Amino acid sequence: MAAFLECAFYETPAHALTPYLRARWQHAQLERNSLKRPQPCPPKAMSKAFTKESEDDEDEDEVRLAALPGGGKNYITPDGYKTLRDELLQLIDVERPKVVDVVHWAASNGDRSENGDYLYGKKRLREIDRRIRFLTRRLEIAVITEPSLHYGNAQIFFGATVTYVDDLDEKRTITITGIDEADSAAGEVSWISPIARTLLKARVGDVLRLPMPGRVAEIEVLAVHYPPPRASTPP
Repeated sequence: MAAFLECAFYETPAHALTPYLRARWQHAQLERNSLKRPQPCPPKAMSKAFTKESEDDEDEDEVRLAALPGGGKNYITPDGYKTLRDELLQLIDVERPKVVDVVHWAASNGDRSENGDYLYGKKRLREIDRRIRFLTRRLEIAVITEPSLHYGNAQIFFGATVTYVDDLDEKRTITITGIDEADSAAGEVSWISPIARTLLKARVGDVLRLPMPGRVAEIEVLAVHYPPPRASTPP
C-alpha cells in the first residue's frame, strides 16, 4: 500500500521527542506508584467496590491500537502530528499533575473506599495514562508527510482533497489523512479507508469502482486539490 502513497516524507521527529517523553513518563509512573503505597490507618474490612477498583488498575491500562497495514507505518500530516504532540504534552505536563494533586489530597482525607474524590481521581488518572501511552506509541511510529509538495498535481496521493460524484449523482468532497487524525465531521478519511484505497493514484476524470455493502458503485473524480506550500520562516 505504501507504494501507492508516493508521499514526500519529513524525517520523523518522534525520536527527538522520545527522551523527554520517557523522562516525564517515568516521573509520572513514580507518582502513580506512590499512590498505591499502603497508608497507615486502622484495620478495617475493605469494600468489594474498592477491591475491584484496585485490581482493575493494571487491566484497564491495556491499550489496543487501531490496526495499521503491513510495515506498521503510521502516515500523518504535519498538522496532525503537531495536534497529537500538543495533546500529549498537555496531558503529561498539565492535566496529569492536576489529577495527581487531587488524588493525593483526597487520599489524605481518610477512608478511600467511600471517598468519591479519590475514586473518581484514580479513574481519571487511569484514563489519562492510557491516552498518554497511546499517543506516545503512535508518535514513535509516525511518518510525517507534506501534502503541499503535491500542490498543483492532478493525481491523488496522501493529503489530497478530492471531489467525486457517484452513480446516484451524489457529489462528495473528502480529504485523505492519517488514521489518528481523520475527522469524519470535517470530511476527512484515513488513507486505509475503502474510499481512500479506491481513489489513491487516480486522476481527474478517472471512473473507478468502489465496493460498498450490497453493491459496487461507480465514482468519477471531478477535482483534486492540495494545500499550497507553506511559507518559509525567515532566518
